[in-house]
Amino acid sequence: MDLDLWLTAGAAVWGAAVGTLVPRAAYRLSVEPGQPWRQECPDGHPLGGWLGPARCAQGTAYGPLTALVCAVTALVCAALALATGARPELVVWLLLAPAGVLLALVDFRVQRLPDVLTLPVAALALVLLGAAAVLPRHAGDWPTALLGALVLGGVYFLLFLVNPRGMGFGDVKLALGLGAVLGWYGWPTVVLGTFAGFLLGGLYGLWLVVLRRAGRRTSIPFGPFLIAGALAGVLAGAHAV
Repeated sequence: MDLDLWLTAGAAVWGAAVGTLVPRAAYRLSVEPGQPWRQECPDGHPLGGWLGPARCAQGTAYGPLTALVCAVTALVCAALALATGARPELVVWLLLAPAGVLLALVDFRVQRLPDVLTLPVAALALVLLGAAAVLPRHAGDWPTALLGALVLGGVYFLLFLVNPRGMGFGDVKLALGLGAVLGWYGWPTVVLGTFAGFLLGGLYGLWLVVLRRAGRRTSIPFGPFLIAGALAGVLAGAHAV
């Protein structure tokens, strides 16, 4: 088995392992704005810690299905390893991927992107990419990653001011991290990843309208599609360099 296959297999195992830690955090964070993070399972049993499967000590299952979350996280990590190869930024992508899955889960459940996740993820992305930039064989550019974060955050902020119903402020803060990871591979990747996110969100909204489950003014969770678009952009950018 060559190095790329070893990396892909190892990344999939990593994704499956860290995926087991996501469901409980997703359940605890999936609350409406202004509400405290969940402290108990649906049956009233206290939750032990933030990370782990969505099952309390008494056996009550809650939150996202652990097996499904593990499968998604493993698939994302494997795809990132296959596209990136043995380059330093792969470590960054593998560390950020579980946070992206967690953000997508929370936004789908309650249409909220908590500050406790979005802002630290943006800062962590820039710090980790800065470390990757000083290592040999990296294939990105840290100053462009920083500019990507600022520019994409600024663009989303303008969209928020123009249409707050269509673009939440949580999406603006999410854009900082997405702009950083997309900017690492250059401006074409920023454009591609951003366009892909809007396209996926638009197709999802259209699908809901066709099924008569939403109207033209119905709000949808936009964060998961922005994250999926950014993933597509990173995969394309990593493969192209």
